[in-house]
Amino acid sequence: MELGLLLRHEKESRLDTAIHMLGVFIDLSIIWIDSKHQVADVQLARRWRPFYIPTRPAQYVLEISAQRIADFRVGESVMIEGLSIENEI
Repeated sequence: MELGLLLRHEKESRLDTAIHMLGVFIDLSIIWIDSKHQVADVQLARRWRPFYIPTRPAQYVLEISAQRIADFRVGESVMIEGLSIENEI
């Protein structure tokens, strides 16, 4: 089982979903997902870099192992188990 971190923001945004890697000791795959559960951007975030900002607005930020970067493509739909568009406010 692989662990990751899924962050949810109130609304789609580029600035609010930006991340920084200062103090992070490993590289991560960052997957930005919009409110319709489509991949908005994918980037390999390198350790100790100042920040990363998505090219399109996103509502979710998925941080997972760097080795998983090839598993996601911009525009693809993502199913998040236990979460559906209908459940959101």
